[in-house]
Amino acid sequence: MHEAHEFKFFRAGGVDQVLIRKGSDIAHIGELDQKLWVALACPTRGIEFDTRTLDLIDTDDDRRIRPPELIAACEWACAHLRNADELIEGGDSIALGSFCEPGADGFSLADEARHVLRLLHKEDASVITLDDVARRSDMLAAMRFNGDGIVTPETAIDEPVRRTLQRIADTHGSVKDRNGHDGIDRARAQAFFAEAEALRRWQAGDGSAACSGGHMLEAAEAVCVVRDKVDDFFARCRLAAYDIQAVPALNASTETYEMLSAQELTLENQRIAALPLAPIAPGRTLPLRTGVNPAWAQALATLQQKAVVPLLTNTDDDHIDERAWVELQRRIESCRAWLAAKPVSPLSDLDGAAIAALLATQSAVMALIDEDEAAEPHNARLRDLEKLLRLKRDLRQMLENFVSFKAFYRREGAIFQAGTLYLDSRSCDLTVRVDDVKQHAVLAGLAKTCLAYCECRRGGEKMNIVAAFTSGDVDFLFAGRNGVFYDRQGRDWDATITRLIENPTSVAQAFFSPYKKFVRMIEEQVAKRAAASEAGAQGALGSLATSIATADKRAAPGAAPAATARLPGSRIDVGTVAAIGVAMGSISAVLVALFSKFIDLGQWIPIAIAGVVLAISGPSMLIAWLKLRQRSLGPILDASGWAINGRMKVNVRLGASLSKTAHIPRHAVRVLRDPYAERRGMRGALAALALVAVVAVLAWQLDLLDRRLPPALQHTPATEGN
Repeated sequence: MHEAHEFKFFRAGGVDQVLIRKGSDIAHIGELDQKLWVALACPTRGIEFDTRTLDLIDTDDDRRIRPPELIAACEWACAHLRNADELIEGGDSIALGSFCEPGADGFSLADEARHVLRLLHKEDASVITLDDVARRSDMLAAMRFNGDGIVTPETAIDEPVRRTLQRIADTHGSVKDRNGHDGIDRARAQAFFAEAEALRRWQAGDGSAACSGGHMLEAAEAVCVVRDKVDDFFARCRLAAYDIQAVPALNASTETYEMLSAQELTLENQRIAALPLAPIAPGRTLPLRTGVNPAWAQALATLQQKAVVPLLTNTDDDHIDERAWVELQRRIESCRAWLAAKPVSPLSDLDGAAIAALLATQSAVMALIDEDEAAEPHNARLRDLEKLLRLKRDLRQMLENFVSFKAFYRREGAIFQAGTLYLDSRSCDLTVRVDDVKQHAVLAGLAKTCLAYCECRRGGEKMNIVAAFTSGDVDFLFAGRNGVFYDRQGRDWDATITRLIENPTSVAQAFFSPYKKFVRMIEEQVAKRAAASEAGAQGALGSLATSIATADKRAAPGAAPAATARLPGSRIDVGTVAAIGVAMGSISAVLVALFSKFIDLGQWIPIAIAGVVLAISGPSMLIAWLKLRQRSLGPILDASGWAINGRMKVNVRLGASLSKTAHIPRHAVRVLRDPYAERRGMRGALAALALVAVVAVLAWQLDLLDRRLPPALQHTPATEGN
């Protein structure tokens, strides 16, 4: 019985994740229950990973990696190495002695590695690198026969073969070879020569004899062009002979000509071509020169020259009746049937000599394709060698970003992290590339994380990212704020927030949130009130100015202007003043009563204060705590095309490492004097005095000052005996 492989796990993000410690873990990765895999699919584009390696793993070319493909890559790599621990060591080189022994086919990748080194004049080398394979691939692509099965006209040495290759590309299309040049493959060549052979057989067929004498072929072609139209003409004339009343209907109506007259006409107009060849009348002959439909005049003239004159005698050359038309068709019937059997292809216009010349080069063209395809086995082995070198370098990294998220939770740089965003005195390391911001935000909002979508620009390049703000406050994050984004290659991009999904970043931030909102609301109301008052004052001054101007105009000449003018609305209502006084008195009484009750609490005052603070901040802190417990990486990656298997929590400690706030270096010198600091003046003194008064009242209420106060102010005066 096969003994199960023993895996080792670590816990991060609330999920147990496998550790890739040795080659046997990679060799047995297929035995790991996929319910324990962190991811079940990921895209091959938009992540920080070598795309060529991903394409080699993606065997079905759907631009997605799934567990079966990754498992197959692991098993294939282990099967071609003596020791699977080579995959743990990484690196882009393999010693020749590390390859497995030859298989049943007697071939080993070590043989191909030696072949490559020999071609690169490195016969003494004992190690092959990925750079060696890349150089060999470039050499192979530049060779005359590179194994891609595509030959270009430049491949041929003989000029007739080169012309045939070019004609195949012109008539049946071309395909790019490994060098990016236009060429043809086996399928196109076979289709071309099959059509040429079909034309050759048709030209040599029995029907060709019927068209070989005199002008028979030209006559048959001329008849075929107008056959349907001439048949239509004589059928209409017969119908007119049957009933003379049908003549107007069989000819074009006045309305038809009126409709044509409204258009810009040419002889190629299909509406003109649809009219009869000539006016319809009972028993009429078909004119061939004059009085015919101008759209068919040339075809009828060709019919007269190529068919009527050579083949019909005892007839008027300028007209043809129905009997003569039937006789003409009988004479060219054999030739017409042969023409109808002509294969239709891009080569149909070539004569027998041209077809024979093309077929003469067939063996040479197919030999070139055979020789090119013969190099393909070496290409396949070279691709396998490249694949093994890439897997040795990249496979462990892929597993630690797919089967587990070790690279992310140990802050080693996960493949989905696009770079670092610097904005609002913070650096955000959890950034992911986004293709469609609107669609991504629908699912990513479930991550319970503060997300900022940014448009990044660098020269003419643009891309969108989403950055997670997991620490600090969010008070000054809004659409339009600018920052700088550094991608994984170290390039800097201008970044602008285009969309924001707000969520709490910490419980401490949630504690101050209600007070900040209250202050913000007060500021907004004060600003609105001030703006309204300013507008009212300006309106009043405008009305006053208008009143003064009107009074000056109405005054008699030489009369002195009024000494005073009353501002609109300046009259004071006594009732209003009384109401305001009563309201202020009531409010003062309530405040005094509340303060008295508060003072009467005595030693319970701190607890009461804490209760008030808790009542205000408690709900926000509770909501923040619940959201922080649900904060997850999964929805952010799912929205980017991943299939995340676990919840992948981002707790407060991890979040603090993903978004770092600005801090002065430990050994830096700080000058505390700020020449532009605001002057506090009397406000600071009054605030300090009020604080001292509150502390003194509380200390007196809690009997903390009894021994230091005069007996009259003590709660429990000291006795004389004491």
